[in-house]
Amino acid sequence: MRNIVIIGGGAVGSSTAYHLASDPAFKGRITVIERDPTYRIASSSLSCASIRQQFSTPVNVAMSRYGFEFLERAHDLLAVNGEPADVSLKRQGYLFLAAAAQFDTLREVHAIQREAGADVALLTPGEIKARFPYMNVDDLAGGSLGLSNEGWFDGPGLLAAYRRKARSLGVTYIAQDATGLTRSAGRVTAVTLADGSSVPCDLLVNAAGPWSARVAAWLGIDLPIRPRKRMVYVFRTPADLPGFPMLIDNSGNFMRPEGPGYICGRSPDQGEPDPDEPPLEMEDAMFQDYVWPALANRVPAVENLRLTGGWAGYYELNLYDFNGFIGPHPATPDVIFATGFSGHGMQHSPASGRGVAELIAHGQFQTLDLSPLATTRLPEGRKVVELGIV
Repeated sequence: MRNIVIIGGGAVGSSTAYHLASDPAFKGRITVIERDPTYRIASSSLSCASIRQQFSTPVNVAMSRYGFEFLERAHDLLAVNGEPADVSLKRQGYLFLAAAAQFDTLREVHAIQREAGADVALLTPGEIKARFPYMNVDDLAGGSLGLSNEGWFDGPGLLAAYRRKARSLGVTYIAQDATGLTRSAGRVTAVTLADGSSVPCDLLVNAAGPWSARVAAWLGIDLPIRPRKRMVYVFRTPADLPGFPMLIDNSGNFMRPEGPGYICGRSPDQGEPDPDEPPLEMEDAMFQDYVWPALANRVPAVENLRLTGGWAGYYELNLYDFNGFIGPHPATPDVIFATGFSGHGMQHSPASGRGVAELIAHGQFQTLDLSPLATTRLPEGRKVVELGIV
């Protein structure tokens, strides 16, 4: 009987535990080590929890398509003792906007998405205005709109449902910090915990999110993943904006409905300071100087918005190519990596968890071919460049 230990009990780690425990082919014990069971600063808890097909790589499109299908069925798949799970899925498309200098890239990416089976439409400025009359389109060359299988959901609710279902299937969760590994003959045999105890381990899954590089360093691997702060602002507006999408403005800012109001934010531009693991404190200057002016230009009615709150969390940013790592590193065949998703880990947690579970239980991917995201691309110098990081 094999002992599988997963470091990191967020969405990716808990999805892996659930999918593995659900697989009839797997015989063994599954232990998830999560240092903070409150998930106070976990990326899964602080995610915007949105899902889209509109990526620039076919593998990410495929992962999103499975992810949306999973979310639609989560109430049954993650039910425990007849009590359905509630992930509060909202079906509403992403709208990516492009100015003239960006439109050729948008059109090329649109073709990739269509080839991969995504239900998306390329819109002219006039068509954008017809669908969303409250938007200013004067400076746009066009946009791409998801027509189905996109939206947003309750991220903490999904995480709680993964954990609850995994536990009902016999998965053990340990609320401690992993501090090191015991190795023998080049293989991991145990995971050391902060209290000095250890957990027997035949195969390790590194799903530690923003802190995955620390775990990789115990193996002598320099993993190019760093915790980078991203902020989300919450506001209300008296404006009536029916059918508002998940807007990805050509300025790099985003905005979507959330409860009675809206959330918004942005990622730093190239060249802006983006330090590793800064304090999770909100910065008003980013909202005042960058986010609000850009959104007021795109949706003039929100110029009179009222900021009501916000939060900050960490992306597990893969500095190598901004895509996830799924699979073992050549130097450590008994360690599977599931990390580095650079902001789309929550929406891809169903697909990544299933893929890792298949590697463990069957020795290969059986449904989605996630081999483009293999960790071997690091020593090979191969990149899978994702243009759709937001």
